[in-house]
Amino acid sequence: MSEKIIGILGGMGPEATADLYLRIIKATPAKRDRDHPRVIIYSNSKVPDRTAAIIGTGPSPMPELIRAGKRLEEAGADFIIIPCNTAHYFLDQLQRELRVPILNMIRLSATKARATFPKAKRAGLLATDGTIRSGLYEAAYREAGIEILEPTPERQVDVMKAIYQCIKAGNLIDGGLLLRSVANDLIAAGAEMIICGCTEVSLVLREGDLPVSILDPLQVLAEAAVSEALSKEHG
Repeated sequence: MSEKIIGILGGMGPEATADLYLRIIKATPAKRDRDHPRVIIYSNSKVPDRTAAIIGTGPSPMPELIRAGKRLEEAGADFIIIPCNTAHYFLDQLQRELRVPILNMIRLSATKARATFPKAKRAGLLATDGTIRSGLYEAAYREAGIEILEPTPERQVDVMKAIYQCIKAGNLIDGGLLLRSVANDLIAAGAEMIICGCTEVSLVLREGDLPVSILDPLQVLAEAAVSEALSKEHG
């Protein structure tokens, strides 16, 4: 077959992994089952916390990420996608350990932001402390000519509460309320769009929830994965 097999390195967290797969299904122009690309999901929920590793309070996730990536390779994945923003801090290091390419969700989203909002100058970021500390969004969006606005330290505490104490624990309602409150502060500070910079944020923020557009890198990744899988160039 000429179509490529998608490998999802997931588990960070499990619901975001399931959400990405559902988005891939919905993004596929299919009329029957066999029109969908083949997908291999390895949901490794044992990967150590990425934020803790970045800020120096926890172990490196690299051994588990490498193990999961190699499992996907061995299973036949032609490329890998990772539904975890903070894990992208380790993406270049992980790529060196693997033979198949990894799509970069953050860079893809920056390209999409520039194309979709050609006049936008500032975007508000809702993400973990680790993702913010990494500077990944700041660097990728700077190349696209978009300035990243981050929550104040006090409001970033609320973002982390929403992600870790609410959404990851299954309380999507309270998590969504907190994140919308922080997003509105970013909009008041000049953000012309809001970026779902954590896959848990993607679970609770949808277009229409805020007075500005929402850019969801998880959706961008799903669409890019379908495009890559259905492309005819292979091998």
